[in-house]
Amino acid sequence: MIELGVLGFDLVATTPQSPDKETNQLTTNQLTTNQPNLMASIFSKIVSGEISSHKIAETVDFLAFLDVQPLTMGHVLVIPKKEVDYIFDLDDELYAGLMIFTRIVAGGLKLAVPCKKVGVAVIGLEVPHAHIHLIPMNRVDDMNFSKAKLNPTEEELSDMALKIRENLKSFTES
Repeated sequence: MIELGVLGFDLVATTPQSPDKETNQLTTNQLTTNQPNLMASIFSKIVSGEISSHKIAETVDFLAFLDVQPLTMGHVLVIPKKEVDYIFDLDDELYAGLMIFTRIVAGGLKLAVPCKKVGVAVIGLEVPHAHIHLIPMNRVDDMNFSKAKLNPTEEELSDMALKIRENLKSFTES
């Protein structure tokens, strides 16, 4: 693990999970929530490892990973691990921590992907789990969520995640 400054954020490499060959089922335990009758969101399944992702950075409370259908290459999603639907329902400490973690990830992203700025968006309608979009931008249209999404290969996503993680390390060491 690579320490990210005094906050103790750690970078992690992605470890894709494969289904068991006999049962075709993922063997990782599901994330449990304090709300027993709710189905876990896709993001909670990523947190638990039930669904693989291209991780950028992770702490005890937060996770940043690549969007698999990005608006632009390098589109990152940043989430609290705690499953809360609406970002403004997060308690003050978790909300502030999420914003600090997001700023750190955005710094590494900007070094990794040539862009004028890293755009920030909170939509919250597509997945019932609070999340922040970080999108490398060179023009306003790069943040247009109604345009067609990209469909990068697994290799392109892996390469991009590695590039961002490497630049995140450089960003936090400077």
